Amino acid sequence: MRIAIPDDYQDCVRGLDCYARLAGHDVTLFHDNVKDVDVLAERFRDAEAIVLTRERTQVGEALLRRLPRLRLISQIGKVAPHIDVAACTAHGVAVAEGSGSGAATAELTWALMLASRRHLVAEANRLRAGLWQGTLGQELRGQRLGVWSYGRIGRQVVNYGRAFGMKVWVWGGPDSTRQAREDGIEVAPSREDFFAHSDVLTLHLRLGPATQGAIRAADLARMKPSALIVNTSRAELIEAGALEAALRAGRPGYAAIDTFESEPILGAAHPLLHMDNALCTPHLGFVEKDNYEAYFGTAFDNINAFCAGTPTNLVNPEVLRIED
Repeated sequence: MRIAIPDDYQDCVRGLDCYARLAGHDVTLFHDNVKDVDVLAERFRDAEAIVLTRERTQVGEALLRRLPRLRLISQIGKVAPHIDVAACTAHGVAVAEGSGSGAATAELTWALMLASRRHLVAEANRLRAGLWQGTLGQELRGQRLGVWSYGRIGRQVVNYGRAFGMKVWVWGGPDSTRQAREDGIEVAPSREDFFAHSDVLTLHLRLGPATQGAIRAADLARMKPSALIVNTSRAELIEAGALEAALRAGRPGYAAIDTFESEPILGAAHPLLHMDNALCTPHLGFVEKDNYEAYFGTAFDNINAFCAGTPTNLVNPEVLRIED
């Protein structure tokens, strides 16, 4: 099978152990990010399968109609709105997905909390510049940790918070809060209290029509001047422009951010990168070797299963009936 793998930023996919599962296939890797449909159509014109890493490349009707040879999209992680599944089905393209443990993202969430609270990046840079201490950090023990959504990743972050001696509570939808209560985790009495009284607030919602812009300027304005908001999920969960304005206003006082509305961010072309009270990383949450082995391994297994006539993890199995 001719396979295209775009957006391999670090040129690391060929070095994964699971890459051996593509032996016998004709694989082309691309290491930059391209959004222009004409360029993508040229790159993918011979591809029978495309392996997509998260939402880095969008596939919609305009691109699909120019890829007559394409038979399969194998998605790293869960399918999201960056793939027009209905258009894929109409064009006879199967879409397969995978899943992971979320441990890498949960760990990065905690690393960002620690780094922000102790000003680690600023202090490391001061030391390199020939200076000594210049800030006063804040320990996490005893602080109130708010976790929005008690799901796969949120549960792990809750456990980290309890291990660090934080006072943990959660907020979220009915299913999320019900499960938290069953597990003995405190649920915030109201959305207003959740924002007003959390010292550290971390977001772990999945992005979708119901959650886009779910965190509004009014929510952020309720946060303490000393509070920290952490987002390792998706930037679009926060109302456009609201976080930058809130940080300038001093409520909350700090942010630690791993995701942006349009990625990759190059040339430091984002306002958060120029704010001293924002700690920003380039969407590293799931970018970890064991995680990549699991995610890409599943994606490659999905390709081999499709080639063997036993497709797995399809989100549009009806496409097989259309082909018949």
